[in-house]
Amino acid sequence: MRRALSSVSRLASTSSSPLLGSAALRSRAVAAFATAVEPKKISVREALREAIDEEMERDSRVVMLGEEVAQYQGAYKVSKGLMEKFGRERVVDTPITEAGFAGIGVGAAMSGLVPIVEFMTFNFSMQAIDHIVNSAAKLRYMSGGMYNVPIVFRGPNGPPRAVGAQHSQCFGAWYSSVPGLKVVAPWNCNDAKGLLKAAIRDPNPVVFLESEIGYNEIYELSPEAQSKDYVLDIGKAHIEKEGSDITVLTFSRMVGVALEAAQKAAEKGISVEVVNLRSLRPLDLDTIVNSIKKTNRFVTVEEGWPQCGIGSEIIALANEHCFDFLDAPPERITGADVPMPYTWPLEDEAMVQTQNIVNAIERVCYRNTTNQ
Repeated sequence: MRRALSSVSRLASTSSSPLLGSAALRSRAVAAFATAVEPKKISVREALREAIDEEMERDSRVVMLGEEVAQYQGAYKVSKGLMEKFGRERVVDTPITEAGFAGIGVGAAMSGLVPIVEFMTFNFSMQAIDHIVNSAAKLRYMSGGMYNVPIVFRGPNGPPRAVGAQHSQCFGAWYSSVPGLKVVAPWNCNDAKGLLKAAIRDPNPVVFLESEIGYNEIYELSPEAQSKDYVLDIGKAHIEKEGSDITVLTFSRMVGVALEAAQKAAEKGISVEVVNLRSLRPLDLDTIVNSIKKTNRFVTVEEGWPQCGIGSEIIALANEHCFDFLDAPPERITGADVPMPYTWPLEDEAMVQTQNIVNAIERVCYRNTTNQ
């Protein structure tokens, strides 16, 4: 590791960032590319790999480091083939010490590189939270703009299956409370590729939360998203399904669950609008408020705990910006307010299920009084 990272200064001094070009130019390039290709279906892990591959090819300052990212090709195979293509100086295996390699990543970012730091799970980022919160997030402010920290902290987030309480937490609310960080949580392949490319190009530290359960999910990668110029805006939500009766605001894997719930609600005559937040910091206040004003009712959904969650923040924002438009009290659907059980039956009870969202939709629309 010392040998690989000894080249940090050399790479930083000899590399330059290719011009991003204007958004209009990128948009035209993406549109032109899209006319020549067909949609393809790939897994979320493959979409993430495409994003990293393209950005490492585009900018020689981009490096990747973490446990088993190189020779083993990543615990979830997101970095498969990258060491062979870019070499051990740019794809670096580290010891099992999150505080160590997160700190090295922050120092590398301050020295001119663009590190992608992979945590084998975001639960392990607790070992490195001092570097993320007290260093990466605050250095630009505390240095009066002398230092930028262009770094991406990425890895699996939220509950997987049957791994116990210490490996099953959602860190969306944790990190999105910190000024100086941007926090992103993709759902499908378009999200994963477009948002990760945006995170790598961003001059600020970005926490990139990937659903551990979602890595194997197959989605269509649009023709636009297959372009190397495809970059989504951090801070912009996306309306996955339009509706008129109630809004469901959610992120990451729960977008798919919310769409299932919307389909079930439609069978009962309820038209549900599903908003994929994509970005947790900054939140897209305009899209949130406009959707609530349109439907006059809303439910928030997340896999984390209820207290101080993303849903709590959205409800507070709704009270501030569109209270007079509400026709019913909003509801939060979250994971159970307990450490995650290990056994599958109890784990199912603690995790958000489709029917939990359907019940909340019906309650807010005054269709039933179910408390589950």
